[in-house]
Amino acid sequence: MDPSFQTPVLEQALFMTILFAVLSVTGETLLGFLYAMLMKAEYKGRRLVRLLIILPWAIPIVIQGMIFFLLFRPGYGLLTEPLQQLGIFSNLPLNTTFDSFVIVTVADIWKTSAFMALLILAGLESVNQDLYEVADVMGASRWQRFRYITFPLVFPVLMVAMLFRTMGALRVYGIIESTTVGCSTVPSMTCLVTQFMFGSATLYGSAAAVSVLIAIVVGLFIMVYLGFIRRSNQSLGLA
Repeated sequence: MDPSFQTPVLEQALFMTILFAVLSVTGETLLGFLYAMLMKAEYKGRRLVRLLIILPWAIPIVIQGMIFFLLFRPGYGLLTEPLQQLGIFSNLPLNTTFDSFVIVTVADIWKTSAFMALLILAGLESVNQDLYEVADVMGASRWQRFRYITFPLVFPVLMVAMLFRTMGALRVYGIIESTTVGCSTVPSMTCLVTQFMFGSATLYGSAAAVSVLIAIVVGLFIMVYLGFIRRSNQSLGLA
């Protein structure tokens, strides 16, 4: 096996990839649920709100990456100086692993929350409205309606949405490459594959091994999600 494959870089890339998947999918799910509720509600200006929610999803990853790159570029980025004054970022936010990781995660949440919102909205639209009428007659509060009607019935759809997003997050590459202009500051498993394949020293064996490891990690996450989906379907009498 190639010596470079046995370095702590692999462990760091695996940790960063899983951490990115957990944080980004969690943020996208929470924000996507809020977006879906806003998109479903009846109010003036709903079409404009829907457009603003969906718009980030339509922006190509390369353009999105350049937007966040310019926002946090040292010297002239609009958000760099204010956040530095608050002590959130360092003087060179795109050159440190922690700062770059935060920026990449926020960029991914900003873009793909719309995808989650659309899937969750489909689940909300499928809920039988008669249940809410019965809940109103019984004097249920908004929280009780959400807890005992909305969330349980949307949960299977929510798990499917999270499954798709987790699979994408574990294969993250484009947003890292375009935002930080390279994978050196935020290493991921896919970045390692690219590095081994097209780096100064071509290491096909290491690239293949990392690719298999990515497939194993994705498979484990899929098994966990399928278990949750099966249990939720059984509780609803669907399986």
